[in-house]
Parts: sequence; structure tokens; C-alpha cells
Amino acid sequence: MSLSVPQNGRGENEPVIELFVKAGSDGESIGNCPFSQRLFMILWLKGVVFNVTTVDLKRKPADLQNLAPGTHPPFITFNGEVKTDVNKIEEFLEDVLSPPKYSKLGARHPESNTAGMDIFAKFSAYIKNSRPDTNEGLERGLLKTLQKLDEYLRSPLPDEIDHNSMDDDIKVSARKFLDGDDMTLADCNLLPKLHIVKVVAKKYRGFEIPKDMLGIWGYLNNAYTREEFTNTCPSDKEIEIAYADVAKRLVK
Repeated sequence: MSLSVPQNGRGENEPVIELFVKAGSDGESIGNCPFSQRLFMILWLKGVVFNVTTVDLKRKPADLQNLAPGTHPPFITFNGEVKTDVNKIEEFLEDVLSPPKYSKLGARHPESNTAGMDIFAKFSAYIKNSRPDTNEGLERGLLKTLQKLDEYLRSPLPDEIDHNSMDDDIKVSARKFLDGDDMTLADCNLLPKLHIVKVVAKKYRGFEIPKDMLGIWGYLNNAYTREEFTNTCPSDKEIEIAYADVAKRLVK
């Protein structure tokens, strides 16, 4: 599948960008890959015109083999130059697609870049475990990291606190995303992974993010209202299919 985003075409002096992402089980739709979605979201948020091509890893076309030999998606071509490292691509796009023409996406608060960074590792250990005797401990570990993220999302950022106010009550943050009301690079990194955790843990472990984690649920629900997230996200079914062999059954 190949599509152009946005659909209104490229203006003069705009770079020619193509994003290659993992295809789903049908070989065409968007597949489960948080790194693919991360770059997809960044380009969408930048407001740049770009093409997206889904790559079926089972039948990788010969021209792609020649374009980026030995490389799996995601990767991009920028004015014909192939770039393959996700972190370096993120840095490159933030540097070359800069204001005033394009949005700056870097977080203003360093803590936003590290919030929730260990959740995916804890989730992976939990979902790949097949031993019932260690399941409870791994679930506790996942819950602990989720709790830390929830606390960060509910704690006011420095610019939300009125230092001239005489009110000493603890204030709960009203922001929509990690670093404020706008999505940043930090959200492009965390949200795809957090959504996978929500879908897969429920499907294969019957585990749900606790309803009292209002910070996380508000964060996810805000993401679900944004086309930059929903239109770059694989279907829940695709995520479940991707983890069908990864999620281990608990066997005695």
C-alpha cells in the first residue's frame, strides 16, 4: 500500500520524503510496529507532505532490497537518500524540518522524554513469561512502572503552577499529553507502546490498566481523539496477531 499524507500534494521546495513501514498480516495495511508508528506520527505532526509505503516482510519487493539491503522497516528516503536508524531519523527530521515552516516537536521538559520509558521492557518480560510462579511478580513490576507514569501525568508541570498563588492545595495537571497540550517527540515514542500494552495484556493475560490510573486513561483517550495517532495506528486485531506467538501461555 502506498499513500500520500496529506492528500493535497507537495508544494514548491518541499523535500521528497517516503516512509516505509511494516505491513500487516494482509500484506497491505499498517502492521504492528511502534517504531514505524513513531516516525509516521512525527512526519504527520510536522505538517510535511510525505508518502507512506507498507512493506510485506514475507514478500519484500526486489526494488526495496536494492534500496535498503538487509534493512527492515521503518526507514525513510529524504530527497532520495536512505536513512535507517530510527533515533537518528528523529533527530534529522527535527533538525531539517524546523520552524517557521514546520513544527518543533522536542519536549520542553527533559522528564517528559523519560516518563514511562521502562514500561515496554516490563511488559515484554510479563507477556513472554510462561511460568505461573513468576507471573505475579512480573505483573507487579509492570503495575509499578505504570503507576510512575500515571503520577507524572497527574503532576503539574512547572508552567502549570502559579507561584504567586496563596493556595497550597495539591493541583492535578490538566495537560493532555506528556509535555503539555501538544504532542511532542516523547508522545510519538511512548503512545504506540502504551497502546500495545493495553491491547495485548488484556487479550493474553486478562490484565487491564487500573481504572483509577486517571492520568494514563486521560492520556490515552486524548490520543484517541487525534488523527496523528489513530490514522497511524495498526488495528487492535493486527496487534493481537503480532503477539499471538510472542505471548506465552502460563503452563505449570
